[in-house]
Amino acid sequence: MTTQKMFGTDGVRAQVGMEPMTPHTIMRLAHAAGQLLGEQRVSRNMRPAVAIGTDTRVSAPMFEAALQAGFSAAGVDTVMCGELPTPGIAYLTRMRGYQAGVVVSASHNPFDDNGIKFFSASGDKLPDETERAIELAMAGPLPCVPSARLGLTSQLRDAGDLYVDFCRRSMPTGLHLRGLKIVVDAAHGACHQVAPAVFRQLGAQVVAVGISPNGLNINNKVGATVPKHLCQAVLAHHADLGVALDGDGDRLVMVDAEGRIYGGDELLYVLAVDAQINDGLQGGVVGTLMSNQGLERALSQRGLAFARAAVGDRHVLSLLKQRGWRLGGEGSGHLIGLDWHSTGDGVMAALRVMAAMQRSRRTLGQLCEGLRMNAQCLVNVPLAAGAQMADSEWVTHFQQRAEQELGGAGRVLLRASGTEPVVRVLVECSTLGKARAMAHRLAAEVGRMLNHGPASAVPASGDPAAAQAREAAMA
Repeated sequence: MTTQKMFGTDGVRAQVGMEPMTPHTIMRLAHAAGQLLGEQRVSRNMRPAVAIGTDTRVSAPMFEAALQAGFSAAGVDTVMCGELPTPGIAYLTRMRGYQAGVVVSASHNPFDDNGIKFFSASGDKLPDETERAIELAMAGPLPCVPSARLGLTSQLRDAGDLYVDFCRRSMPTGLHLRGLKIVVDAAHGACHQVAPAVFRQLGAQVVAVGISPNGLNINNKVGATVPKHLCQAVLAHHADLGVALDGDGDRLVMVDAEGRIYGGDELLYVLAVDAQINDGLQGGVVGTLMSNQGLERALSQRGLAFARAAVGDRHVLSLLKQRGWRLGGEGSGHLIGLDWHSTGDGVMAALRVMAAMQRSRRTLGQLCEGLRMNAQCLVNVPLAAGAQMADSEWVTHFQQRAEQELGGAGRVLLRASGTEPVVRVLVECSTLGKARAMAHRLAAEVGRMLNHGPASAVPASGDPAAAQAREAAMA
């Protein structure tokens, strides 16, 4: 068995049928994780237990079964939670005292990809050292415990209700959604039942779209990666707000009554200002290398510190804990508030944004008046099979040379994606036209340096908020 690194920015992810997303490898992955859990069992007579949830992909039951088999062979009980968003599994793992949580999902990717995400007993993403230990254990044999010690399987039939209640209770005391008409786009994913229920139970009139999964349509022209669908629905139904989630429910994009899109950086600004005014924001705010400079500038003007983590919500969370801060997020819509959850949660973040609107008696547009976003253009440079960005020396030199061209009025970022075989080229400056032209030119140059074909561009838009929302498809 290979010891090649499996874990990327957000767990294990690949096209179904391609390594590591094959039933055999995922069974070995579960067995390796189960062996490590067995070493941490609570008592000699108690087997460890893990919660398993999935999104709505056609391949989810296959990988769910592979996980169950691997854990059982290692002597670990499995609690099947059915279709449930990623943050729901994180919550149930922590709340019910399971030793780990596992989600079968490729998040915002198309249906023919899938992935595995792990959570620790505290509801956090696994640290790098634990992921490395699992990968090392996969290189060993796959022994099966004696029949009397095989892991048992049970169903947690009220998993969705438990998560809905958790979200509902996260709304600050005394606040509600009565009188609001909200469009909820669940991306035909894991939130297709629970998300509309949360907003309805808090009193909103809900128009639910993207709630008819068929195994093949998750994230297809709907959800947080395609906010135009939500814009059209909000305007067609004369709604007050729109909420778009991705396939596993850990990302958020919002739309106001005028059809304007608000991506992760803008929503993070709203949450930060609200927390500063009403909740005594602890410390500063964590973003990522991709976060818009406009966000950093606006927070600084309010006296709030800002720190950048590597791309990926697990890195945001890690830096939050290092700094002792409570709020962070990505332009892609991963928003983490440690005052309300241990991981990114699209539904909860939407509720907190709505709470900010109620407490301030202002619209989303008004809450963002102090935020001036720079224009951004993001272009993908495909990597051929087996290729990679070799050393960082030329990358650093390349970025510095490009930023000199901007004269200090912008920035350039090159990074290899953790979820797709591409190199991201991001240009941020004052105007979209300049950002777009420079990004495409630099991407072509990077493509030649990597000896690959033409780069594939992210669709351009003059709306900085829409550009932030599109980042959801790229992180």
